[in-house]
Amino acid sequence: MTKALTAGFFYHTARFTGNGYRTVKHQHTIHPHPNSALAEQQPRWVLYHELVFTTREFMRQVTEIEPRWLTEVAPHYYKATEIEEATRKMPKNRDVACADLEARDA
Repeated sequence: MTKALTAGFFYHTARFTGNGYRTVKHQHTIHPHPNSALAEQQPRWVLYHELVFTTREFMRQVTEIEPRWLTEVAPHYYKATEIEEATRKMPKNRDVACADLEARDA
């Protein structure tokens, strides 16, 4: 089911960077909405339905995805090399990055 959603919303993807999320194609910094169930979990790759602009740019209706799905469902939009490169740029110690993000937001 989630892979099917990825096929429909492949252009609404972001990856965790340690200080929020970055959209995959345009590198905009965005954050999960505070009411989101995934706001505390901070999965590495997400798909979102919409962005809401308030004090920050927030994602709503967020779900975790596998990055490899992007090249499977949208090879015309994503190249395997850019997804692999983005995955390599992920924080090595995600727990430290999450703690830093929480401390900054407190």
